[in-house]
Amino acid sequence: MEKRIELEKRGRNPAEIIDLTLDNCRSTNIVGLTDEFVALKTLSLINVGLTSLKGFPVLPNLRKLELSDNRISGGLNFLLSSAKLTHLNLSGNKIKDLETLQPLKEFQNLKNLDLFNNGVTNLDTYRDKVFGLLPSLRFLDGITTSPRKEKKT
Repeated sequence: MEKRIELEKRGRNPAEIIDLTLDNCRSTNIVGLTDEFVALKTLSLINVGLTSLKGFPVLPNLRKLELSDNRISGGLNFLLSSAKLTHLNLSGNKIKDLETLQPLKEFQNLKNLDLFNNGVTNLDTYRDKVFGLLPSLRFLDGITTSPRKEKKT
């Protein structure tokens, strides 16, 4: 991951980078991504092999985070330093219960959450419970609003 970050920087100062794509670079944890990337708005870590988010840097301007197709089963609290997050893709991971999603309630700007292909999506009233936990959410697994709100229209 560290080598890929250096390659993607292309000699630029980390504080100037807005988008960073690290897809398919194999690593079980976050390595080489530091708090220096203060301007980062979009970060993609698809199919990296992550099992943990421990060491996730403070990214105060991050809006969109792609973490699909990893092996993440918890530790979403490590994302809390990215309070401006609006889009979070966790599809294809190993999230099995609603308790694991509890840290996400701190994201007051989260509009789009994708949990497709996680065990948690098989729970009864999954959509209602996630929309209840995250009132700012507008899209869950690519589908707009909660079923409860759809019935009112």
